[in-house]
Amino acid sequence: MIIRELLVQDWPQVREIYSQGILTGNATFQKDVPTWEEWDASHLSNCRLVALKDSTITGWAVLSPVSSRCVYAGVAEVSIYVSSAFSRQGIGKLLMNQLIADSEKHGIWTLQSGIFPENTASIALHKKTGFREVGYREKIGQMNGVWRNSMLLERRSQTVFI
Repeated sequence: MIIRELLVQDWPQVREIYSQGILTGNATFQKDVPTWEEWDASHLSNCRLVALKDSTITGWAVLSPVSSRCVYAGVAEVSIYVSSAFSRQGIGKLLMNQLIADSEKHGIWTLQSGIFPENTASIALHKKTGFREVGYREKIGQMNGVWRNSMLLERRSQTVFI
């Protein structure tokens, strides 16, 4: 397995994996896969990774800013998705560990994730890689007319703190 930077030409495979996540109903509030331009604009320009097996992208991980305010420049939200064809093979952990290392190189001191409680695999992955639960948000948003809850997990850098 190779972990490398996500490139624009990876978008078709990244889009397909994202679509798989959307279809589960437990990965995101997003209902449709955005265009490359929309997706690109909503994520940090660094800390974008794909996992490859041969020439197949098996998963991806990226960071999004949590705020445009300068005081939150070192806080980012994690998005991590693994292809259903490659689940339970340790790809998520490889991606997350590299994402953590890359984020610290770019001065990110806090990583956070909002995860549906039903997404037990994602919660387990986050906890295995140093995230802790810091909140539980009841009925934070509606999805297909149903109120959904969200767990808030975060990881603080041990090396970036001033």
